Amino acid sequence: MIRVGVIGTGEMGQHHVRIFSDMSDAELVGISDVNEERLSTISRGYGVEAFLDHKELLKHDLDAVSIAVPTTLHTKIAMDAMNKGIDVLVEKPIADTLENADLMIRRAEKEDLKLMVGHIERFNPAIIKLKELQKRLGKIVAISARRVGPYNPRIRDVGVIIDLGVHDIDVMSYLYSEEIKSVHAYAGSVMHKFEDYASILLGFKNGNSGSIETNWLTPHKVRKLTVTGTEGIAYVDYIEQALRIFNSENEKNIAIEKREPLKNELEHFLMCVKKNKEPLVGGEEGRHALMVALNAVRSYRTGRVIELFK
Repeated sequence: MIRVGVIGTGEMGQHHVRIFSDMSDAELVGISDVNEERLSTISRGYGVEAFLDHKELLKHDLDAVSIAVPTTLHTKIAMDAMNKGIDVLVEKPIADTLENADLMIRRAEKEDLKLMVGHIERFNPAIIKLKELQKRLGKIVAISARRVGPYNPRIRDVGVIIDLGVHDIDVMSYLYSEEIKSVHAYAGSVMHKFEDYASILLGFKNGNSGSIETNWLTPHKVRKLTVTGTEGIAYVDYIEQALRIFNSENEKNIAIEKREPLKNELEHFLMCVKKNKEPLVGGEEGRHALMVALNAVRSYRTGRVIELFK
């Protein structure tokens, strides 16, 4: 039985609490949040001990903790957990700065602890199946993503590039199995403090490309991906967990067993803790996605193409 804690019980953290509570191989030891009213409500609902101070939760005998707090707090709380010898899952993005991401990565390495970043789309059944079948497409030459929808008021500390665009930055790196070489972004803000719309062009080391359209302005959610290869094309709908593949004139709807991506993610995390395996999305992968996203912000602010690697 893996003893786990959840720090942060906002919109995402509540789902962590729900899923861990239902797992047969996990014991949810406690939850923590600075919002006393919300914390009390969730604590009563799940019959789990609550702590206003996350350090009090970390004093308990925990094997692992998931952190779902504002991005600017990720590093401090993750470091507090790792200082106690606890494996960490932190929601994406890994941190607010690359320096803070590096602190987390180095500490995990020094203490021989798991540091997993919650890039949830890698655990979407449609992406799992696409990764399994992507050889049917031949050599991938282009990937495009559309991730748009209304603004979520819970987002207060970052813009749409780091909140939403980072998902597709990570998925594209995963499908290409390589790092991103350059980034060029156009973005702006019409309704919010930070940028609320963006178009991002990614260049990969092999000369292939990725393009991302993302915003907080569209009245309904769209989460779609198109992958073009030399022998076929694939269409993914993240929300519907649907995958279609065209080869020549043949279209095939791929059978997918639908399942909650976060449940897949948390089960994977616990498996890594239990069996001492490396996570699918470790600190370095999380850092790379953050690095590209931060440079996309830099690109639109300066109007320049940012070369990430020479």
